[in-house]
Amino acid sequence: MSNKLHIVSLGCTKNLVDTEVMMGKLQNFELTDDSTDADVIIVNTCGFIDAAKEESVNTVLSLHDERKEDSVLVMAGCLSERYKDDLATQIPEVDIFTGVGDYENIDELLKEKKSRFSDEVYLIDGAERVVTGSTYHAYIKLSEGCNQACSFCAIPSFKGALNSRNLDSIAKEVEGLVKKGFYDFSFVSQDSSSYLRDQNIKDGLSLLMQRIELIDGVKSARILYLYPSTTTITLLKNIGKSKIFHNYFDMPIQHINDDMLRMMKRGFGKDKTVELLDYMRSLPNSFVRTSFIVGHPNETQEIFDEMCEFAESFEFDRINVFAYSDEETTSAYDMSEKISAEVIAERAQILGDIVAKGTTKSLEAEIGTDIELIIDGESDEHEYLLSARKTMWAPEIDGEIYVNDRTKDDEDLVFGKIYSARVTGIVGNILTAVVDNG
Repeated sequence: MSNKLHIVSLGCTKNLVDTEVMMGKLQNFELTDDSTDADVIIVNTCGFIDAAKEESVNTVLSLHDERKEDSVLVMAGCLSERYKDDLATQIPEVDIFTGVGDYENIDELLKEKKSRFSDEVYLIDGAERVVTGSTYHAYIKLSEGCNQACSFCAIPSFKGALNSRNLDSIAKEVEGLVKKGFYDFSFVSQDSSSYLRDQNIKDGLSLLMQRIELIDGVKSARILYLYPSTTTITLLKNIGKSKIFHNYFDMPIQHINDDMLRMMKRGFGKDKTVELLDYMRSLPNSFVRTSFIVGHPNETQEIFDEMCEFAESFEFDRINVFAYSDEETTSAYDMSEKISAEVIAERAQILGDIVAKGTTKSLEAEIGTDIELIIDGESDEHEYLLSARKTMWAPEIDGEIYVNDRTKDDEDLVFGKIYSARVTGIVGNILTAVVDNG
């Protein structure tokens, strides 16, 4: 087999980890950004909502249209898994289909040139990854699957129930990455606050933090995707005590109205949700991120207005807004009081405007403060500006900071290094800062 590989990872950071596992198994291939020159093309798809499914299919078909003769096109991941009984006939352009259980076997599938959908849950355990996008930061997947029954979410139908990695497996992966120079880690899963609950351990995240804090070389860490009903005040206190894990709280609450939370099957009502959020906000230097869904069946104007008022009054640091997507296999799919696409789009715009103002307010509050940041590389804005990220922030989603390319002593700044800095201003939605070297 010829050995040029073009690989595309769509969807979430959990998907990215799986893509990196495939890259680790195919290191005998030469990576190419030019899909028309590739001998093997792999698309790791997302099957979460309509927009993601459409992007996945369009990406596959577009790559097929431009690929060279005798190349191999592989469709992997969540969309393949979710619609494995239909895609082979609907997209004959694809040579190999595979789902979410065979990432570590991708080399075998290519050699045999056949499709496979294993029933086993794939959990990384010693697999070598090729970490992409950074020389110092890596995502660490805690588990696969989810035990929640949210009305709008189809993930359990194709990802299955919660399956947690053991602590030793995670610690060994982090230790191996530290030896390669990585020092900043984001721990991810579908429901991170349920980590180890499938093994009858209630507060697995606290045990994880204790374990990671023992690893020399880990300087910075954060946990993504807490779930309200499995997040406890005890867990939040333990995050607050940690010298490694930031007071970074990413808890998608999806709504705030009691009736809607019940219809969404979120497990928690407004009062308990607000209790958690208030405690997060009370911790020093806390950063609170969430997401909301607009247009869920039975969302009245009054219910929507309550969400908007809360989004504005709580002053989240960041909010993602999702338009409801009607997904088969979910309980919301069978609800009768559907909201029209026009109203959903209008509500998403209204809430989006509130979110934009809130993000600007959060960023403006940084001006004049002393922070730690990491230089990522040259900015797209100007040749003398570098792109940086506040150490607490999650890569790519929380923002960018522009920094002069030299210190006050006229020394070049080093990519991937932590610096103390002072935030001096804001340009659009991007902060500016000066590195303090004295």
